[in-house]
Amino acid sequence: MDLKDMRYFMAVAEERNFSRAAERLHMAQPPLSRQIKALEDEMGAPLFVRTAKGVDLTDAGQTLLAEVPNLLLLAQRAKERTRRAGQGLTGQLDVGLFGSGVLDVIPRMLARFHAERPEVRIVLHNLTKAEQLQALRERRISVGFNRLVPLEPDLVVETVLREPLVVALHESHPLASRERIRIPDMRGEPIILYPNVPMPGLAQEVTEAFRQERTELKVEQEVEDVLTAVALVASGFGMVVTTRSASSLRLPGVVFRPLSSRFMADLELSCLYRRADPSPVLAAFLKVVHDYARSAKKRVKPA
Repeated sequence: MDLKDMRYFMAVAEERNFSRAAERLHMAQPPLSRQIKALEDEMGAPLFVRTAKGVDLTDAGQTLLAEVPNLLLLAQRAKERTRRAGQGLTGQLDVGLFGSGVLDVIPRMLARFHAERPEVRIVLHNLTKAEQLQALRERRISVGFNRLVPLEPDLVVETVLREPLVVALHESHPLASRERIRIPDMRGEPIILYPNVPMPGLAQEVTEAFRQERTELKVEQEVEDVLTAVALVASGFGMVVTTRSASSLRLPGVVFRPLSSRFMADLELSCLYRRADPSPVLAAFLKVVHDYARSAKKRVKPA
């Protein structure tokens, strides 16, 4: 029994006449009669009884008639859901995030994608850089966002934007009165570094910039994420070099000043995903990412 048989049966059951049913189905009557006979053989019971005016349903036919509309509806629904999934209109998008990535840019892209495809379920995973790379390879996430991602042969790493760096410090600090802060200005000042992970990241970039500018780096604390780092600044533990999006944290007593350095002006935000991934949901999301990247590039103005 297949859907074609069900449609043939429905046509005869509703028309109560093989000729009219065949005309409705745009086919000749003999093939239709053969299809119904084959269906009756498969069911093991007659479905129609011939009358002077055409045909009537048997008890078995009445029972089947009560079920067929539901079967056809379910089949149509399955077809529609499959079509929408194939177009990336339904499904699930698993996104790998990191600490400061949830502060500005990534939520904007996710919000835009959700507005365009509200039936796609977005699941967020807070993962380190190494965890994101592993999760992509294990297909536990569809796409990730991070900074200073090494090139990988099986993954695509695309720059979404370059975000200016700032210095977060307590409002009572003498340097808070400066419009910009240079690395030599921070000589001997207690500095909070993040993230304290083995893979290259912002902490290593800050360390290298201090070395390049021959400035003593006094590390006060090494923490995992930007929120902890800025919270320590609010408590008077020191200063932190971070990205401009961190200024949205607005913790009491913390001010942000642009960083001025020849060796470290900004930091890229990258999008990473598997090469040749056929997912239509991913393709739709990447379109949002690429559109955002182009608009961000247009908004960049020389300092």
